[in-house]
Amino acid sequence: MNNRGKFAELKAVMYLQSKNYEIIEANYNCRFGEIDIIAKHQNYIVFVEVKSRENDTLVKPRELVDSKKQSKIIACAKYYLLTHEVDLQPRFDVIEIICKDLKIKSIEHLENAFQVV
Repeated sequence: MNNRGKFAELKAVMYLQSKNYEIIEANYNCRFGEIDIIAKHQNYIVFVEVKSRENDTLVKPRELVDSKKQSKIIACAKYYLLTHEVDLQPRFDVIEIICKDLKIKSIEHLENAFQVV
């Protein structure tokens, strides 16, 4: 992961904490892939994918979370739920961050960005 990616994930954690999310794990890895952030919020366990770009281009960072990426995140989340005692409803969010030279231009939090179908 590049410096911008690490910076964006750190800022996403700080953003979520400011919104009263309890961070459970960051960079959770399993055989199915990785989840950037796992957090608790209200009655949900939230699996968060963080995407960042330098410029606000025609392609939004959220569009990079395509069906293949969603499938990997969902598989990883299912594995997490099987291996941990969790009594919360799962939710899948995306946080997109536009940053240039490690300065935040914008943060957008898309709650319930995708679902298990």
